[in-house]
Amino acid sequence: MTQPSSHVTAPLKDELDIVIPTIRNLDFLEQWRPFFQPYHLIIVQDGDPSKNILVPDGFDCELYNRNDVNRVLGPKSSCISFKDSACRCFGFLVSKKKYIFTIDDDCFVAKDPSGKEINALAQHVQNLLTPSAPFFFNTLYDPFREGVDFVRGCPFSLRGGVPTAISHGLWLNIPDYDAPTQLVKPLERNTRYVDAVLTIPKGTLFPMCGMNLAFDRELIGPAMYFGLMGNGQPIGRYDDMWAGWCAKVICDHLRLGVKTGLPYIWHSKASNPFLNLKKEYKGIYWQEDIIPFFQSVVLPKDCTTVQQCYLELSKLVKEKLSPVDPYFNKLGDAMVTWIEAWDLLNSPAQEAAAPVDGVKKN
Repeated sequence: MTQPSSHVTAPLKDELDIVIPTIRNLDFLEQWRPFFQPYHLIIVQDGDPSKNILVPDGFDCELYNRNDVNRVLGPKSSCISFKDSACRCFGFLVSKKKYIFTIDDDCFVAKDPSGKEINALAQHVQNLLTPSAPFFFNTLYDPFREGVDFVRGCPFSLRGGVPTAISHGLWLNIPDYDAPTQLVKPLERNTRYVDAVLTIPKGTLFPMCGMNLAFDRELIGPAMYFGLMGNGQPIGRYDDMWAGWCAKVICDHLRLGVKTGLPYIWHSKASNPFLNLKKEYKGIYWQEDIIPFFQSVVLPKDCTTVQQCYLELSKLVKEKLSPVDPYFNKLGDAMVTWIEAWDLLNSPAQEAAAPVDGVKKN
């Protein structure tokens, strides 16, 4: 078992929820106990709702299964994926906290090159609470880290930065590869620890991974929809990337920042590349049209909220991507349903009412 550090900080413990999608018992939480125990956990159980998911004692958490999703959202539950980790975005919906950290159940505490355990949550919080600089690339990486600043040549008018909406962490050990890369490099492991945080420049897309991710729910929450994936859909394993492409376009439009780099987690288990290929193969073709689509999106100036931007994006998805496959008509409709669900659960009236509860596990 991991030995806890002598002093573990729990920043924003009353303002941050941890969201975990799972189909299995959550024994992995034991290793995270020194870091996660002060926080509230939202567990989204995928698959068979009659299965009993065991959570180690001592954690403050709620568990939601598919029956709960249907109970809370009614007909709007159609926008929440089934038998896919995309179901995690239901946890984003029901949270009432300002910040979200989401992690997969095969991810463990990593160590830095000195052997010290990495407090991933603390680094994500640092990333989110300091500005981003998306309009001018700083060659010393994040100028808001301690001991770093903007280099010579950066305009002073841009040095104030913009609010950071998303903090995208990385992984040691098993890389987040697609199925073809897994098949040709089955033994490859990421052993490089790069002590850097970057702001992703405006106009640049990135492949967002949901296994080590934090975001400001108030700034960008409605855009963090992981799409229609898994059971009954023609595609899987593109859920987090879809959310990342949508969110990045909206962040660029609303002058918000996205950071990537630290913190690292230890990704312990490689998924089956043959099953992955079955889920991914249409996406591998489609992304050759999806990426140019997102690169060309220009949102109207009168879209000034995330919801307005997202609804406009849903129209463009149906208009521009449905010729690629009819699936995108269905996805565009689900994007609208997602915003309706978000507004339903996050309206002032709903927030003043009794909270939406899952099964308490503590």
